[in-house]
Parts: sequence; structure tokens; C-alpha cells
Amino acid sequence: MIIKESAENYLEAILMLKNKNGYVRSIDVAHHLNFTKPSVSVAMKSFREEGYVTVDTDGNITLTDKGMEIAQKIYERHQVIAKALIALGVDEETAYDDSCKIEHDLSDITFQKIKEYFLSHTNENI
Repeated sequence: MIIKESAENYLEAILMLKNKNGYVRSIDVAHHLNFTKPSVSVAMKSFREEGYVTVDTDGNITLTDKGMEIAQKIYERHQVIAKALIALGVDEETAYDDSCKIEHDLSDITFQKIKEYFLSHTNENI
């Protein structure tokens, strides 16, 4: 399944906010991604129609299994790449900023090799 980078960022943000706050609303996503509320509302409508999220009557956003699969994949990539960059001596802020750029374009094969190498050379969990 191929979706656009911006959609991956939205889904990852929803996962991160849910983990942090226990709930997610459009305004939370807008603040997290520094987007306007109307932009997020348009995106959420599209994600609902495509089956990536559900939104309850109180405006709480929940990832569907389909949305969760993508969000977890991108989140894992973000964490692994950032931690690998930090292990190479990159400062934390730069590592996380750069990992966000890299995570979307890296092939699955290359990512797996980075992950395997990182896990075999550190004692960290991801």
C-alpha cells in the first residue's frame, strides 16, 4: 500500500498523540504538525473515507487497523533512524528532524539492514 508522505505524517502524529494523551482531536493534530485546523479537518475527512481513521461524535480520532499499520511502520522507522543517527554522533534534535525526512524515502530493504545493524550493535530497544 502506497500513500503520500503527508498522509504518513498525519497517521504517525495521531499515533504519537494517542500514546501521549490517551486521545486525539483535530486541534491536537493541527498543533502537533503546525497546520491549520481547516487543513486537518479536510485530511481527517479523507482519512475517514479511505478507512484510515474513525471519528466519534465527540471529535475523538482513532486509527483503524489499516491506519495503525501505516502509523506504526512510520513511527518505527522514525525511532530507529533517529537512534542510529544519534549513535553516530548526531545531536538528538537534528537526528529526529533528519529521520523524519529519511523515513519516507528509504526502501524496506535498506531500513531492515539499518535496524538489524543498530540492534546488533547496541543494547537499546526500539
